[in-house]
Amino acid sequence: MIGKGDRSPEVVAAMKKECAVYFAAIGGAGALLSTFIKKSEIVCYEDLGAEAVYRLTVERFPVIVAIDCAGNNLYSDGPAKWKNQLES
Repeated sequence: MIGKGDRSPEVVAAMKKECAVYFAAIGGAGALLSTFIKKSEIVCYEDLGAEAVYRLTVERFPVIVAIDCAGNNLYSDGPAKWKNQLES
């Protein structure tokens, strides 16, 4: 999955179960990100148009792993780590 915000605990649990990864992209950079897409195909929900589920083939796609398949979550782990360091 690619997005720009945190996922709910239920989604993270499903990601761990299915060994999925969530990538974070910069919000508002859709036009730039689209230049890295080499192939796009609809997987399901074609009737939803732009909100359909797509399989993308990309090259040098500028995203980061925000939540990995083990449930490590940059949105919660990152701030907690810095808060602990600031309080030390």
